[in-house]
Amino acid sequence: MAQNQLQSRRPMQLAELGVRGSMRLFQTFAAVYPKALRWIYRWSPPSPAEMRELFETLGVTYIKFGQFIASSPSIFPKEYVDEFQKCLDQTPAIPFRKVKAIIESDLGKPLDRIYSYIDERPLASASIAQVHAATLTTGEDVVVKVQKPGVRMTLTTDLNAVYLLTRLFEMIVPNLDRGAVADIVEEMYQAMLDECDFVKEADNLTQFGRYLSSTGNTSVLVPRPYLQASNERVLTMERFYGVALTDMDALEASGHDAAQSLFNAMNTWFASLTQCDFFHADLHSGNLMLLENGCVGFIDFGMVGRIKPSVWEATFALFMAVNQQDYAQMAKSMLAIGVTRKEVNVDELARDIEKLFRRLDAMEPEYLLGSGGSEPDGVTNLMTELGDIAKSYGIRFPRSFTMLLKQFLYFDRYMDLLAPGVNIFGDERFDLYQE
Repeated sequence: MAQNQLQSRRPMQLAELGVRGSMRLFQTFAAVYPKALRWIYRWSPPSPAEMRELFETLGVTYIKFGQFIASSPSIFPKEYVDEFQKCLDQTPAIPFRKVKAIIESDLGKPLDRIYSYIDERPLASASIAQVHAATLTTGEDVVVKVQKPGVRMTLTTDLNAVYLLTRLFEMIVPNLDRGAVADIVEEMYQAMLDECDFVKEADNLTQFGRYLSSTGNTSVLVPRPYLQASNERVLTMERFYGVALTDMDALEASGHDAAQSLFNAMNTWFASLTQCDFFHADLHSGNLMLLENGCVGFIDFGMVGRIKPSVWEATFALFMAVNQQDYAQMAKSMLAIGVTRKEVNVDELARDIEKLFRRLDAMEPEYLLGSGGSEPDGVTNLMTELGDIAKSYGIRFPRSFTMLLKQFLYFDRYMDLLAPGVNIFGDERFDLYQE
């Protein structure tokens, strides 16, 4: 959404805030004001680490905004992208009495008529929701995802503050693509509202399950949603038992072929780009499980993406060109993916890309291989550098591309862990279309 559209929306939202919304604005101001004074006093902008810590303090909207920054190397400077990789979506759980009240109010039944058992201790707690283990009265083991109170109001209120925050970013962050940031704010807001609608997430689970069935895919599973015990703020779904696909000790103890399981997951995900209406846009290690039966479980379908066939074709061509170091094709693919307001000389772009690769070839291997831990790995380094070149030519990539890029980076890290040294595009286990 353009900045003038955001501006036209803000007065309407401010008028609707009410007492709770005004309190949220006050809380935001109280958190930002003392830090802003320190930054002004020392005559220097906040460091990326200081901004990340502030975002985590401010809660749900800002944590999500930080995660958008982390997955947008084509828009934000490298030091911010790297720092916001550490932005943690871990918030304190709400008391179980509030969880019980939400479930009973929204589903219209006493808790014991829905679940024969529910663990009062959450399995996990994030900014939007927390998850509890339970058993339905019909005997099935499930997990119950319950939205925290006031999340939607907080998102709506925070949009106004985030708009102001983008103006701050424009002032303190050099070489920022300003028009793209306004678009990011709108896309982030809509994506977060979608994450708050558990009816949509249940539908995503159902649709992806149908995609797996229609393609005869038995190596990947998604949880079954129990619609009779779900609504917009409560989602009850099948419980999966397994281990994270990055837990090396547990994977070894399982006796299953972890590398093959990873290829099954990647094949399924890549095929979904062309054979399903959407793709899972957040398959980090917490959302990818090796199940007890050897299948791979995809969980948490709150964040999904949709991509135009033309963008996917150009994206795949870009990654193949990177693999082959075909600089002319890289340049053409980048232009096919992105949007630019000025004419770009393809030959000059290709030469700049070639200079980048020659420079990387001359660097220490550790830079390309990554240093492990929370530091950016080789593919992250490469894609960030390509993003910098794109920005210098005025090329702006669509959000769907950055979502794909984020997932490619996840898969690259999984490959380093489970199949080190393997070239994904040259391995016979990689089946892009699963035909």
